[in-house]
Amino acid sequence: MTLADMPAELGLFPLREVLLLPRGKLPLNVFEPRYVALLEDALAGNRLVGMIQPRDDAMEDEGSDGVDDGDGENPFPPLYTIGAVGRVTSLTERADGTYAVTLTGLARFRLLRETGLHRGYRRARIDVSSFACDLTDGADLFFDRSRMLTALRRYCSLRGFGTRWNVIDQMDDETLLITLPMICPFPAAEKQALLESASLNDRAQTLQTLLELAGHEPGDDASDPPSA
Repeated sequence: MTLADMPAELGLFPLREVLLLPRGKLPLNVFEPRYVALLEDALAGNRLVGMIQPRDDAMEDEGSDGVDDGDGENPFPPLYTIGAVGRVTSLTERADGTYAVTLTGLARFRLLRETGLHRGYRRARIDVSSFACDLTDGADLFFDRSRMLTALRRYCSLRGFGTRWNVIDQMDDETLLITLPMICPFPAAEKQALLESASLNDRAQTLQTLLELAGHEPGDDASDPPSA
């Protein structure tokens, strides 16, 4: 797809601490009725969904499973202004009407304004014109891969994460810079910083900094890698 193929309006799937990057693949379990409706509408059209995070200052804390916990005052929390367009590239429909899907990231978008609810889910006008590099980025990568993997090993060791190092070692540089930000359980603001990095090289610098800072922390509790 090209940027010209991207829609001007898109259904939104807000999930905290869940990151979709261009060319990344994100598995999701879709079971809440409004997001089942979002997925059904996407499948009936262009198969595109807008993944975006609620802001850290949102009054309502939507969990990583997409279900409101009911404790907040606002069931539709304010959102970050940058998200990612994902295309449904794999789908399994369960007998109970829920879905297991995989979204493939296409390009980031800027949220211009929300246009209201449709079948319970939020829709918004978006602009992808600032993110042409998402369709071409990947050439001329320069970062210290060995230093990054050293920082990753320390980060995982401090938190007790089991890691398939043979798989990570076999990833090419671009895949590494797409996969690690998506699977590392960083807080929402740090996930957003990775998403908003201008290029893959900028993302590599941000990721390196986050891993090294986290690697010096005294092993705080952390959640499992994100899924939804």
